[in-house]
Amino acid sequence: MASITVNEQLATIDVAGEKPLLWALREDLGLKGAKYGCGVGLCGACTVLVDGQAVRACVTPVSQAYDKTVTTIEGLDDELGRRLKNKWKALKVAQCGYCQTGQIMSAYHLLNQPEQASPEPIAQRLNNICRCGTYVRIHQAVSEVSAEMGARGLTDGQ
Repeated sequence: MASITVNEQLATIDVAGEKPLLWALREDLGLKGAKYGCGVGLCGACTVLVDGQAVRACVTPVSQAYDKTVTTIEGLDDELGRRLKNKWKALKVAQCGYCQTGQIMSAYHLLNQPEQASPEPIAQRLNNICRCGTYVRIHQAVSEVSAEMGARGLTDGQ
């Protein structure tokens, strides 16, 4: 038995420590927001936050989340999280939508970084894959939320 705080709720799970965090979240805790994409940590559909850091849950053993705080798309309910979700809707970012929870989680992490006021374009700082290719809308959404939140220097590269 191990304890993990998931979306501000303490959860006790009884799973092998090497089980991927993604499957513990989906199968054992019923949180379906993080998606299985590639299974090797490249695409980012499974991105969640562990103690505020973006991790690829498909390759992160659940044991690395023991006694830590995990945030999934279901728990992303602060001002920045709401702004990102609303901007995604307003700009109709999603096409098929499969990767978008991971995209939002990565964008949230990016916008919470102290060094986020970098002149480096968003396209070079987000590395999730979108099979539908909605990168222009993804980058526009992140850029607009960044501007709304008063961030300086984060550009969409256009």
